[in-house]
Amino acid sequence: MRILHTSDWHLGKHLNNFSRHPEQEEVLNEICKIADKEDVNAVIIAGDLFDTFNPPIESTELFYKTLKRLSNNGKRAVIAIAGNHDSPDRIEAPDPLARECGIIFAGYPNSIITPFELETGLKVTHSQEGFISLMLPGIAEPLRILMTPYANEFRLKTFLGSEDSEAELRTVLQEKWHQLVDLHCDTNGINILLTHLMFMNKGEELPEEPDDEKPILHVGGAQIIYSENIPKQIQYTALGHLHRKQRVSSDAGPVFYSGSPLSYSFSEANQKKYVLVAEIEAGTSSIIKEIELTKGKKLLRKRAETIEEAINWLIESPDSLVELTMATDTYLTAEERKQLYGVHEGIVSLIPDVKNQNEWNNSLNHNIDLNKGIEELFGEYFKHAKGQEPNENILKLFKEVLSEEDSQ
Repeated sequence: MRILHTSDWHLGKHLNNFSRHPEQEEVLNEICKIADKEDVNAVIIAGDLFDTFNPPIESTELFYKTLKRLSNNGKRAVIAIAGNHDSPDRIEAPDPLARECGIIFAGYPNSIITPFELETGLKVTHSQEGFISLMLPGIAEPLRILMTPYANEFRLKTFLGSEDSEAELRTVLQEKWHQLVDLHCDTNGINILLTHLMFMNKGEELPEEPDDEKPILHVGGAQIIYSENIPKQIQYTALGHLHRKQRVSSDAGPVFYSGSPLSYSFSEANQKKYVLVAEIEAGTSSIIKEIELTKGKKLLRKRAETIEEAINWLIESPDSLVELTMATDTYLTAEERKQLYGVHEGIVSLIPDVKNQNEWNNSLNHNIDLNKGIEELFGEYFKHAKGQEPNENILKLFKEVLSEEDSQ
C-alpha cells in the first residue's frame, strides 16, 4: 500500500500584501501529478487545510477541486483532518457529498465517519470515535487510521472522555490510542496515526515553529505529545503543524511532519518543501520516500551594505519574495526606495538598519523641543523609531487620527 502524506496547505494565506493563491494552485497541481505518478492508494492531509476559519471563495474552490482530482473518481481514498487554523464544522460540512468521491473529513477528535461503499470498491468498513477502517481498490489488507484532529487541551480531554482534569493530555491520548489499536490494529492490516499536534522526544529541545504557529503551545493550546506515547502497532505516524519536513525518532514506525508545500514566512526562507510517500506492508515497517516540491516562489532574505549591492542581488533573484535589510548611515531616501522597488516586484519587507542609530537616539532623547508642533514632533519620533522620514500617506493618516481625537 502506498500512501501520500501532506499537510499545512494554508489555503488563503497572504504574506503581507502578497496573495499566495497562484502559487498554491501550482503546487497543489504538482501534488496531484505526484499522486498519479507514484500510483498511491490513499492521500492523507494532516490539518491546516485553510489559513483561517473563513477562507476566501477562491481558496475553498481550489481545495475541493484538488481533493476531487486526488480521489481519482473514487478509486483513491483521501482523508483530511482539521488543524489549529481550521474550523472543524466547515471542514466536515461537505461530508455527505465528499463520501461519494471517497473523500473523508474529520473535524473533531471524536468525529465518527459514516460507513459507505463505492462502486470502485473503496469502502469504510468500521468507524468509531477517532478511528476508521477502510478497504481500498486492489488492496487485500485493510487500512486502519487513528485520527486526532487538533483541539485545545480542554476540548481534547472532553472529546476523549477524560474525567480527570489534572491528567496530562499525553497520558489521556496514549490510553485512548492504545484502546483503539488493541481493538482494531493487528498485523493483518496497515496501521496509521494521523494527527495535528506537537510531537517531540522527551528531553529534547522544542522543535522550531513559525511565529504564527506558536499559539498551539501557549495558554489554551495542546501540550506537547511525546513519541513514546505512540502505540507500537502503529506503522506510520503522519503529523501536521510544523512547516519544515522533519522526522521524530520513535520506537514505533516512522513519525514524520511532512511540512507545508510552500514557505509561508521568512523564518522558512530557503527551506526545501516535500510530500512523503509511505510504502507499507502488513506486519512490517514502512519505507518512506521524500519527494521534493518545485513549484512556488522562493522566500529569500538579504542584508545589503549599499544600494548597488541590493539592486544587483534583486536582479539576480527575480522570481522570489524577498525581505531586504538595508544598512544605511541615516535613512533610506524616497529616491532609494523607488530604485529598489523599481527593479523587483516581490519586495515584501524593506528594513532600514541605521548605523548611527545610537547617536540619533541620544540626540533625540536630549533635544526634544516641546515648543514644536505635534506633526513635527511625530515626524521626529517616526524617524527615531523607523530610521527614515514618514511618507505622505503616513502623515495623512496621522492627521486623520488627530482630527478624530479633536472631534471627540
